[in-house]
Amino acid sequence: MGVGRYVDGPHKTTRIDGDEGGVSPTDTGAAARENGRTMEWEDRIAAARQAGLRGLELAARSLGGLPLFLAAVLSIALLPLGIGLLLAPRAVAAVRRYADEQRERGRAWSGVRIDRPYRGPAHGLRQVLDPATWRDLLWLILNVPVGTAMGLVPVALSAWAGLGLVIAPVVLTVGTEHQFWSVAVGIGVLAVAVLIAGAPAFLDLHARFSAALLSPPRYALEARVDRLEVTRADALDSGAAELRRIEKDLHDGAQARIAALGMTIGLAEQLIRTDPDKAEALLAEARDTSGQALADLRRLVRGIHPPVLAERGLVEAVRALAVVLPVPTTVLADPGVRAAAPVEAALYFAIAEALANVTKHSGATRAWVNLRARAQNLVVEVGDDGTGGAGIPPAGGLAGVCKRLGAFDGRMAVTSPPGGPTVLAMEVPCGS
Repeated sequence: MGVGRYVDGPHKTTRIDGDEGGVSPTDTGAAARENGRTMEWEDRIAAARQAGLRGLELAARSLGGLPLFLAAVLSIALLPLGIGLLLAPRAVAAVRRYADEQRERGRAWSGVRIDRPYRGPAHGLRQVLDPATWRDLLWLILNVPVGTAMGLVPVALSAWAGLGLVIAPVVLTVGTEHQFWSVAVGIGVLAVAVLIAGAPAFLDLHARFSAALLSPPRYALEARVDRLEVTRADALDSGAAELRRIEKDLHDGAQARIAALGMTIGLAEQLIRTDPDKAEALLAEARDTSGQALADLRRLVRGIHPPVLAERGLVEAVRALAVVLPVPTTVLADPGVRAAAPVEAALYFAIAEALANVTKHSGATRAWVNLRARAQNLVVEVGDDGTGGAGIPPAGGLAGVCKRLGAFDGRMAVTSPPGGPTVLAMEVPCGS
């Protein structure tokens, strides 16, 4: 037997014998290419199978939108009678949730991003009067035939392809005397080819159809860009003001205490030999001063980014904030609610400001904070059962909160009828 050597191929190591033929590198490369083609076909078949299942889900959900459309239209039609004031906001909220589910499916199934076009957090008739609501309703009724058809095409292809594959062995066994069976097998083979090649395309087409109606219109995007330019300028001004505040706090607080600490220690060094008792008293004073300086620095850091927010996330930080409030406060959150660190910091300070207003001005006996993930946005509601009549003044803490959220394309709205309850709603993009 001759001396052999080993060659590492793309998928395995092959032994090459010097005088007994063996396997050549060319054979290994051909096998690798064949294996790659096999894997590609397996991926296509898996994608086609998945498209069939998703198509069935899409068709069912599209048909399920018809009762929701009828309920929403009926509740809006009842507005003049008064009962619609109670029913319409709930129906519209359900339509928005249904549309948000489609936005999420479009992203997950087809990679099509569908932004939310709504004007911001809204309650009651504001939701009904939002132009985006009427686009949602238009999509909802059109989606019944369109979504059902586009969903059933992959299902029908899967069914016919399966039927053709079942019939083919029968035809090969009994012959082709009956033309029907030959045609059925031919159509089945064609269905297999179309299913593998194009079934996912029907889901992509439906996602683009939904994006055309559920995305913000062009004029809304232009207005959004204009608003972002304004909020960006406000954010730059706020950032500069924040830096000046930090500099002032350091200068007047920790820096002054540290300077005094150095002077006290220097004086103690001079007296350590001549007056030990006085030096010991000065060192005790220096220790107290260092503790005060450290407390100043901690307060300053807490005002920039609270440690609990960095360590445990937004939900736990809000719960820690609610525990120390004099007004009993309930915090509810969807599981896994997270956002980028700057967004979480902005929302944390916004919630803190809102809860401070509840404590100072509302006269409430209880309050609540709800954090929910909705499509690519994080929605926060801070409410109380106080006297109501609240608003967002042009200056003050809540005005600063608006600017802080605006830097992240966020929005805030207040609903506070006389007698309460008061609900402060914030919505900030947090996903891709």
